[in-house]
Amino acid sequence: MSDRLERLLAERPWLLADGATGSNLFAMGLVSGDAPELWNVLHPDRVAQLHRSFLDAGADIILTNSFGGTRYRLKLHHADGRVHELNVAAARIAREQADACGREVVVAGSIGPTGEILAPLGPLAPEHAEQAFAEQAAALAAGGADVLWIETMSSREEVEAAIMGARSTGLPVVSTLSFDTNGRTMMSLTPAEFATIHRTHGLLAGGSNCGVGPSELVASIVNLATASEPAAVLVAKSNCGIPQYVDGVIRYNGTPELMGIYAGLARDAGARIIGGCCGTSAEHLRAMRTALLQHVPGPRPDAELIEARLGTITAGARAQLKGLHDRASGAVPGAVGRRSTGRRGAPRPAGAPDA
Repeated sequence: MSDRLERLLAERPWLLADGATGSNLFAMGLVSGDAPELWNVLHPDRVAQLHRSFLDAGADIILTNSFGGTRYRLKLHHADGRVHELNVAAARIAREQADACGREVVVAGSIGPTGEILAPLGPLAPEHAEQAFAEQAAALAAGGADVLWIETMSSREEVEAAIMGARSTGLPVVSTLSFDTNGRTMMSLTPAEFATIHRTHGLLAGGSNCGVGPSELVASIVNLATASEPAAVLVAKSNCGIPQYVDGVIRYNGTPELMGIYAGLARDAGARIIGGCCGTSAEHLRAMRTALLQHVPGPRPDAELIEARLGTITAGARAQLKGLHDRASGAVPGAVGRRSTGRRGAPRPAGAPDA
């Protein structure tokens, strides 16, 4: 079992995770609707180039191009029989780039949602989801991943199925949820509730990714830190601002300067692993690393500081910052922010499940 991430965390106060996969691959030629995972065999050089760009920007952790690598997601592209092939390839590409960069880098095997609704609300049995996650996790481990990184989850049933599936490999497990719906996940989990999952399952690290922008992400980390054990390792991986259609192309409005501010506030909020999600390029990541190296620690951010530096937060997140976690306190109509993604770094089609 690899202990690379645990060792680096013991040696350093913070680690820089990478940026977006999908939005950067779109800039390299990926067509909307295609599976990024197929590029692991069709265009491995372009996937490797993306990893190198993040490593050159100073990333300590790179995530594999395997977010949609379960049989359920790959079935949409008639590739559900290629889970092992595509995930092994994803991990090998990242491992090769990490090992060649001249310093110690963690390869995290990215595991995203199945895109299905789990029982009791939906048709997918948790045990079947767990089997699918275990299948993907085994392939990522075989390809050389150091840790399994479960991301952008929204339901307790699915995140726990993913954790159990990943555990079957013996590798350490990290998990992040997307608190993109008025301070909660789409399936209504709060950061405080996720703190219990983090603690119960003994995750190496846990936190928040994607969502509706840096301000809301930092608020979720503050709320997670408040409910977590002091020693818990927290992860912040925010979208690079808000997606906007500009001349028919989706662009994110977050500047490198904004992402640098976010990185510092995420650190003060309690995060020890800080990176970017949708829209985050190597340029943004370089600014984040500089900001973290120059960071002077400050107090844990409150709502006023977050909004002054990064922009507004939702009523639900603000209520949680005050210690109010019931739906009545934060469930204000119209308070839901703009949800942006169905896979790490890729725009979410209208009406599609947040998976």
